[in-house]
Amino acid sequence: MVLQITILFLAALNGGWMIFDGIHVIKKGKYFGPLEPGAWSKIISKCGLDPFSIGPLFIFLGAMWLVSAVGLVLEFQWGYVALLITAISTLWYIKVGTIISIITICCLASLN
Repeated sequence: MVLQITILFLAALNGGWMIFDGIHVIKKGKYFGPLEPGAWSKIISKCGLDPFSIGPLFIFLGAMWLVSAVGLVLEFQWGYVALLITAISTLWYIKVGTIISIITICCLASLN
C-alpha cells in the first residue's frame, strides 16, 4: 500500500507538472520558469524537434502518468504495464522527471 501511495504521489507530481507546462508552452510560447528550457531540450533538439513545439506531447505524457497510476492503484490489468511504459518514456525529461521515472520504475519492480 505504501508503494502504491508513493507511486500515485510521484505520478501526480510529474504528470501534473507536465500537463501544466505543456499547456503553458502552448499558450505562452515558453515553458514555465527560465526562458531556456532545461537540459532535456538539448535531447529533443538533437532529435530534430523544436522543444517549444512539443507542448501536446507534454500534455499526453502527463495524462498518461495520471491515468496509468490510477489504473495501477485500482488494480486494472493494464495499469502496471502502462505506468512502466510511461516512466520509461519520460526518462529523457532530465533532472526531476528522470529521477521520478527511476524511482517509479524501482517501485514497480518492488511490486512484483
